[in-house]
Amino acid sequence: MGSYSTSSQSQQKLLFRQLLEKESSTYTYLLADFSHPDKPAVLIDPVDKTVDRDLSLVRELGLKLIYAMNTHVHADHVTGTGLIKGKVLGLKSVISKASGAKADLLVEAGDKVQFGDLFLEVRATPGHTLGCVTYVTGTEPNQPQPRMAFTGDALLIRGCGRTDFQGGSSQQLYKSVHSQIFTLPKNTLIYPAHDYRGFTVSTVEEEMQYNPRLTKDEETFKSIMENLNLSYPKMMDKAVPANMVCGLQDSASVSS
Repeated sequence: MGSYSTSSQSQQKLLFRQLLEKESSTYTYLLADFSHPDKPAVLIDPVDKTVDRDLSLVRELGLKLIYAMNTHVHADHVTGTGLIKGKVLGLKSVISKASGAKADLLVEAGDKVQFGDLFLEVRATPGHTLGCVTYVTGTEPNQPQPRMAFTGDALLIRGCGRTDFQGGSSQQLYKSVHSQIFTLPKNTLIYPAHDYRGFTVSTVEEEMQYNPRLTKDEETFKSIMENLNLSYPKMMDKAVPANMVCGLQDSASVSS
């Protein structure tokens, strides 16, 4: 678990934890408005296998979990959203409308997901899948500084998500990252959905300078992505159908 904040005002307001699911190298992020009486919280990209761990942490910290949010329909693990809905009364599942998946809250570009006095702005970043979004903290003085971007698989640390299935498009991904993420302030912290080498955080400036794929021109990027020759995700046949209903389990139900 890690936390990061630079200003004392942000530190008092935002509680932040980065959590890892080892098998799929997935990061789950817990954010809460710690200065609010209810301590409302959100989980970004929960995994089914670590739901008990995450909810135990939520209880220990005295938080009220109100949203379980997904950056996209994952192909390498089953989201924990459905299980969490069965365990946390009143919690709402969140995914993008463009994903075609079911959830309580279907978000689009420009929407804001509020928790206490804090919020996450929704940016459409398709390309890895049709429905990928990036959640970004706000610009206002009472929001965390530096800004934080939860990029899912659109932008990874020194990499990016594959574009060869689920409606993926290397051209679209290139445009998404350059127009929606690389236009953020350079000190914006990048928190991806995965990392396979042990990195936990990057910045917009670092990725604009050192990302071996996205620093190239668009044609070179497309060529790189077309020649990755990646194997079929071993969990895809189980994960995608489950994640299209936000990880629906026997003990949970979602509405469209």
